[in-house]
Amino acid sequence: MLLGGVEPVVREPRDELAAAPDIIGSDDGEEFSAFALSRWPGLVRLAFGLTGDRWTAEDIAQTALARAYVSWRRVSRADDPDAYLRRILVNASNGRFRRRRVTEEPGDPPEVAVEGPADLVGERAALLAALRQLPPRQRAVIVLRYWEDLTDAQIGAALGCSPGTVRSQLSRGLATLRVNPIFGAGDEA
Repeated sequence: MLLGGVEPVVREPRDELAAAPDIIGSDDGEEFSAFALSRWPGLVRLAFGLTGDRWTAEDIAQTALARAYVSWRRVSRADDPDAYLRRILVNASNGRFRRRRVTEEPGDPPEVAVEGPADLVGERAALLAALRQLPPRQRAVIVLRYWEDLTDAQIGAALGCSPGTVRSQLSRGLATLRVNPIFGAGDEA
């Protein structure tokens, strides 16, 4: 329909990606491709720790890379592009709570070979179940600390809070995990 002789433009998120080749040169595109391929496994692992669901984790990792692609020049010039990308991923993960469309139940953990005794699989499932019961910020702090091995300052930068807040959220999260009935009340974690 024409309004005043001008057809309205309807923009969708994928339009940004379609226009991105004009924004990013071919050399930058190759650089981004190499960056994305090398970061994909770590992004999915981090997103899985935040969500507890393999498929949601892959969706969030893909969303984070799509947003990084659109802003590639800014991301590549950042002091720490990995931290910038983690921040995008955490924001994308938090955004799913704002626009919840369908109630989803977390699925099974990814099918990853576990070295060691078979009971480690059960322990891993128990840990993931306990992590899903934590508030999002405590879960994010624990995953970033123990799965990604980040410092308080790096975690604070990724979550947009101070290192002191990181430490307090970590302390509260670990205390909650220690008394979780999944692990047995009062047992040392």
